[in-house]
Amino acid sequence: MRASIVVLAGDGIGPEVLGQATRVLAATAGRFGHRFDLQHALVGGIALDQTGAPLPDETLSLCRQADAVLLGAVGGPKWGTAAKVRPEQGLLALRKGLGLYANLRPVRLFPQLIAASPLKPEVLAGVDLLVVRELTGGLYFGAKRREGDRALDECVYTTAEVERVVRMAARFAGERRGQLTSVDKANVLETSRLWREVATRVVKEEFPQVRLDHQLVDSCAMQLVRKPSQFDVIVTENMFGDILTDEASVLGGTLGMLPSASLGEGPRGLYEPIHGSAPDIAGRGVANPYGAILSVAMLLRHSLSLETEAAAVERAVWTALDQGALTQDLSPHAVSTKEVGDTVVRALLEERR
Repeated sequence: MRASIVVLAGDGIGPEVLGQATRVLAATAGRFGHRFDLQHALVGGIALDQTGAPLPDETLSLCRQADAVLLGAVGGPKWGTAAKVRPEQGLLALRKGLGLYANLRPVRLFPQLIAASPLKPEVLAGVDLLVVRELTGGLYFGAKRREGDRALDECVYTTAEVERVVRMAARFAGERRGQLTSVDKANVLETSRLWREVATRVVKEEFPQVRLDHQLVDSCAMQLVRKPSQFDVIVTENMFGDILTDEASVLGGTLGMLPSASLGEGPRGLYEPIHGSAPDIAGRGVANPYGAILSVAMLLRHSLSLETEAAAVERAVWTALDQGALTQDLSPHAVSTKEVGDTVVRALLEERR
């Protein structure tokens, strides 16, 4: 197969982790006889510095023509948080511009990393969950304004926005263990009451085989560290999903291990590790590239329908972990970012022999 992939390295450690992820992508193409045409473009702080915009029109145009987009990370203290134009706005605009309304964040436990988690091994047993986060609505996209000593952030959701993300989450639940947990704050928020009503109707009418339960976000946060194995698929709104997935990252020991996929109605998706730009370690060759490499596996699976290839990348990551290729966030006996990439690529290519 031939596919076009836009690579957006972004800021901080983004270029370092994507450097290894694209090596894995190239090795996959070589092993399985594909051709992946990579086009590099700017987004985030580096785009702001070079073009004056966090998402240049040229970048968005390239992404709209591509089969998939692979992203590193955006932002950092250099650009502050109070400026009217910030690097993160490029990422939000990219999601909106590509119609990517659902963010998939799988959380799987690698047995090799149990010691890296702050939770007890018995709490971690059986963890394999997927968070589906609504991505283009809610507080992050609502109206914002300051009025003297008063600030306002508006949270808005429509029935259609809730329906489409719940449908996607329910489809994934039906392909997994059949359990869907919808997370809201319906005891306080009107948007959450709408969310709960719509989720109940969609699952009942369209996915009768899926078991649906509802949890308040504060209770879900507690249950994620108390008994995470109870969850199969979680669907929730934008801000709740952002917070809960960062919390869930501790199950696997570090943010550096978690990939994500942002999807819409078609096969095109945006794939990125969930960690930030980590400017404090940028350029030192110590960043964890596993989240970016596992994002490549999600790209192969969801945008290119290459399940065999995706599984091969995941097995190569497993092998690399078995061989002790751990970065400094996972082990005091750390290897470099490139050494992790070397080990994964070697495992991927040696498996076919």
